[in-house]
Amino acid sequence: MSIPATMRALQQTSLNGPQDMRLITEAPVPSLGRGEVLIRVTAAGVNFRDVMQSYGTSPDGPQPPYVAGFEASGEVVAVGEEVTSPRPGTRVVGVGAGAFAEYMVLPAAAAVPVSPGWTEQQALGLMVNWPTAVAALKPLGGITAGQTVLIHAAAGATGQAAVAVAKHYGATVIGTASPAKHETVLALGADHVLDSHRGDLATEVLTLTGGVGVDVVLESAGGATFEASLAATKRVTGRVVVYGLAGGEAAITNWDLVYKHQVHLIGLNIGVLIQTAPQIFGQVTGELSALMAAGVLTPVQATAYDLAEGPKALAELETRATVGKLALLP
Repeated sequence: MSIPATMRALQQTSLNGPQDMRLITEAPVPSLGRGEVLIRVTAAGVNFRDVMQSYGTSPDGPQPPYVAGFEASGEVVAVGEEVTSPRPGTRVVGVGAGAFAEYMVLPAAAAVPVSPGWTEQQALGLMVNWPTAVAALKPLGGITAGQTVLIHAAAGATGQAAVAVAKHYGATVIGTASPAKHETVLALGADHVLDSHRGDLATEVLTLTGGVGVDVVLESAGGATFEASLAATKRVTGRVVVYGLAGGEAAITNWDLVYKHQVHLIGLNIGVLIQTAPQIFGQVTGELSALMAAGVLTPVQATAYDLAEGPKALAELETRATVGKLALLP
């Protein structure tokens, strides 16, 4: 197919947040390098990391002006030198730079074929949300049948995946979400849903667990909620897996861990996990395949926005007004 010289793209022009993201119509189509593929983007995933990058709070994030976004799916239209797979015409999903655009370059090794029967929109969560949920619960969190897990932001894309996976593993699930999203979380199989805006979360969790706390916390809220997560975790054996900080940073000291919160703290960044612990990520991909075969990991339609509505989508994600996976359509 003919590849144009320019394209539509969303450019972040400052570090003042999504409000300074602009649609440009003459952005250059990225050039291919060795070992890379060019895809025509069908759908781009919207993640909280995009919000963080727009404020400059994501470590090693791009500096403006830059084409925003990092997760996308689409069709391979050209390949660079030394690329034998995937070939042009293949539908793929992957993570790279500049996803909020009509075209995007991906490392060939990171371009994963979209499963037959799945649309590109449905495949978005397979690269970020589902692997994060599985890694947090299984190889890192060590969840087993009969244990209890507390999942923050349970109505979000990663939270929904975590609820489904934890129930499949036989865990009791306590989710947190704003009241308007409680029915969504319960429909996924959660045993209890608590109001994420209440200030007594730890007390509520301890009441539900007979005073002993939960075995695993999936902590993506940060801020003041982080303290509640620590207080709600079972002493000595409880694990808190931290993979996000939507509510801001939180401090904990060695004094806290010795005298106040005797818990296991585990940090998770899925990109770092892939690069530095491929054997653990191999366990994650094996679990994902098993979940797909068991019918737990099934196609879910994202809430779609036009590319020009990217700033609106990110603003709504930032204020936690959204449910599930979000996608931009170029």
